[in-house]
Amino acid sequence: MPNRLAHATSPYLLQHADNPVDWWPWEPEAFEEARRRDVPVFLSVGYSACHWCHVLAHESFENEATAAYMNEHFVNIKVDREERPDVDAVYMEAVQAATGQGGWPMSVFLDAEGRPFYFGTYFPPVPRHGMPSFRQVLEGVNSAWTDRREEVGEVAGRIVGELAGRSLAHGGQGSPGEEELAQALLALTRDYDEKHGGFGGAPKFPASMVVEFLLRHHARTGAEGALQMAADTCEAMARGGIYDQLGGGFARYSVDREWVVPHFEKMLYDNALLCRTYARLWRATGSGLARRVALETADFMVRELRTAEGGFASALDADSDDGAGKHVEGAYYVWTPAQLGDVLGEADAEFAARYFGVTEAGTFEEGASVLQLPQGEGVVDAARVESVRERLVAGRDARPRPERDDKVVAAWNGLAIAALAETGAYFERPDLVERATEAADLLVRVHMDDTRRLARTSKDGRAGANAGVLEDYGDVTEGFLALAGVTGEGVWLDFAGFLLDTVLDQFVGEGGVLYDTAHDAEPLIRRPQDPTDNATPSGWTSAAGALLSYAAHTGSEAHRTAAEGALGVVRALGPRAPRFIGWGLAVAEALLDGPHEVAVVGPRGDAATAALHRTALLGTAPGAVVAVGEPEGDQQADGGAEFPLLVGRPLVDGRSAAYVCRGFVCAAPTTEVDVLKEQLTVRVQGGL
Repeated sequence: MPNRLAHATSPYLLQHADNPVDWWPWEPEAFEEARRRDVPVFLSVGYSACHWCHVLAHESFENEATAAYMNEHFVNIKVDREERPDVDAVYMEAVQAATGQGGWPMSVFLDAEGRPFYFGTYFPPVPRHGMPSFRQVLEGVNSAWTDRREEVGEVAGRIVGELAGRSLAHGGQGSPGEEELAQALLALTRDYDEKHGGFGGAPKFPASMVVEFLLRHHARTGAEGALQMAADTCEAMARGGIYDQLGGGFARYSVDREWVVPHFEKMLYDNALLCRTYARLWRATGSGLARRVALETADFMVRELRTAEGGFASALDADSDDGAGKHVEGAYYVWTPAQLGDVLGEADAEFAARYFGVTEAGTFEEGASVLQLPQGEGVVDAARVESVRERLVAGRDARPRPERDDKVVAAWNGLAIAALAETGAYFERPDLVERATEAADLLVRVHMDDTRRLARTSKDGRAGANAGVLEDYGDVTEGFLALAGVTGEGVWLDFAGFLLDTVLDQFVGEGGVLYDTAHDAEPLIRRPQDPTDNATPSGWTSAAGALLSYAAHTGSEAHRTAAEGALGVVRALGPRAPRFIGWGLAVAEALLDGPHEVAVVGPRGDAATAALHRTALLGTAPGAVVAVGEPEGDQQADGGAEFPLLVGRPLVDGRSAAYVCRGFVCAAPTTEVDVLKEQLTVRVQGGL
């Protein structure tokens, strides 16, 4: 019989709806039940594409005896971390503080007040490698609860007290300047993997936010080392197994430092961020590889993740059926030489094995290899490569596909909107801009309510019950502002303003600090507040970037002041831990550069207007904002929305013109593409 999760909108929770465990969703009634029964709470947090979450579920949550013990001695709560990032963040902080590490599935034992007292992640069904079995953990916690309750209460109280003392006060201390950004760059060079690209060792994650900082720093200062680190990292990832050499798109991370073997789940946020990263790398360098990867990643998102309602699904699973009835990680993606032969025939299979690095020994498990594009493949027959790739794609399409998490997460869709809008504009793919617009429409229709508040998720066109967190507001605003710049539709600037009003009203604390949840959000044991990036930009710094861009569009001092105050944390953390605050460093680069404001005025559909607009979008000045539209007096034709940047900016001698400004103070307007391009090439020594 299905449990209480049967009516959830989260695909992850629905995966557990038929468990024999009597799961509760995260709700006050679950804690009331624990209080009534005088039992502890077992909190299990994961997400649908998580390989080890599936393993724990299969080994323990589907086991009748284990489930019976859980039901007798605990109130069991299942949480989708993607729906409730606030719950996940609070308890993950406790897990990491207590154990020195974290991850998913996250397993936490709480009292009826939500106070944690015992932690872990994955536990095996039998003792293994020094780890207790899951059943042993359950029995140990039950024994402590029954026989040592006072000790349990002391531990829980101490943990909550320690967490409460961690509130950040990094706000209003001044934004980072030249010195702090130079120190951050120096720290990154020390952590850079010169042999394999990227930063740090295994496991190695895509460094999208850090690469954006490096690209902006190069654009502003001309530092070639910054550009080289960015370009080499992107090339290494694009050639590695973390990138799907057949279908495009990136896996979540590499288990090794060489980018060979990925953790195969494909997340929307990674692909949105990396699509934009490669598009901007092409903008800076003209790299053909960057162009190809940006477009293939955009096409992957549209083809594999787009929902019927026009939004983008959260993820593709790491696991799939191996064809023999077993759910195996990477089964959809890996190849043996024999499998290549079955699809391609002997001669082309030998060619494909050399080209994609498929070996008899394999690079993954059981003799299978993850396809790569090794360096030094030399001159190859492009037509033959394309033929091989098409046939391998067709062969792979016959395999059982990974399952898809169809929920639409507001923040990640905001990232996708920005990526698709810019990629479509750069490469003259209006279809990608249209997909971005449709996703933005969905967020307005389904995720925004009449009070201008955001719902965190939706599924099948129905908003979920969970409130948006700061990253939702920051990333959705980022998407709306990018779409406004690309399309010239001022309504997206209006929607961005609505969301930022909520940020200023609900998320900003004393001294300019930011919180991840709203002032009126459900209280937890601690109000989450994290300025550091994870797999996505932190809510703190994404909001700072959106506030700064909106201020550049509108001239709003309130929004600029809030952005500057929020960047105090980057001044404090950037020089010491730049890998973990890359987006904040990128926003600081934009602030130091102005950012530039570009107003393009001219008739819609006019070739000269389009050329100036495209040149403005391709400018590399860090964080520059672009407005395009009819000359003043003709702006009401689109229904009333207008860009403040266009006010008072007339045509020049009857011709389309571009105005490059900082703080609404503009250089002489130009009608020439080459002059505009030069105005947007900025160095520390020059600029306006």
